[in-house]
Amino acid sequence: MAILGPPCLARPSKSAECAGMSDLVLHNYYRSSTSYRVRIALEMKGLTYQYVPHHLRHGEHLEPAYLSVNPQGLVPALILGDGRLLTQSLAIIEFLDETKPEPPLLPQDAPGRARVRMLAQMIACDIHPVNNLRVLTSLRTLFGAGDEDVANWFRHWVNEGFQPLEKSLVSSPETKTFCHGDTPGLADICLAAQVTSNARFGVDLTPYPTITRIHAACMALPAFQKAAPENQIDAE
Repeated sequence: MAILGPPCLARPSKSAECAGMSDLVLHNYYRSSTSYRVRIALEMKGLTYQYVPHHLRHGEHLEPAYLSVNPQGLVPALILGDGRLLTQSLAIIEFLDETKPEPPLLPQDAPGRARVRMLAQMIACDIHPVNNLRVLTSLRTLFGAGDEDVANWFRHWVNEGFQPLEKSLVSSPETKTFCHGDTPGLADICLAAQVTSNARFGVDLTPYPTITRIHAACMALPAFQKAAPENQIDAE
């Protein structure tokens, strides 16, 4: 399988190399929000990686060549320098945070870590799974849903998740420039990727001023910009 695209500019640290994090290979799709999450984390950590695109809408993730890499047939998948496979974006991001601690993506205190994971999972576990491509495709093929039906479905579940997320952010003194304090972390990564996906389906963010503000703060940062879907080699 060809490795396409230039690596990131930053080099991994010595400790990262010892953890098998040199020569990283990221199998992903430019528009996948889960792939976007991992790209942000890699950029924030200053880690180099080789970019392998798989066009989900063309079914490339279901071809034998990729299934031999990741039997689940999903993106992202991160191959470590020693050949080990990591899948599931949150697991990958926490691995990156544990093996290259700076800058940290989770707070030092246990309650803070729990809060950040809670906010991240409100998006990653409650919104994304019912709105990913597999589900949206099944709405069309199994139930005859049209484009507007699919868009309404997507918007409904985003709103179901964003309403409590907005309230959680507004009600906590720990919400500052970002979801937790004045530096971005795991929750911000998930938030930024979801808001980017929302734009394709016309989600109205007017009811969510705090989410909107945090997203803007994220997108002012180089790591989020470099990892953005429109800046990837397979962007259409």
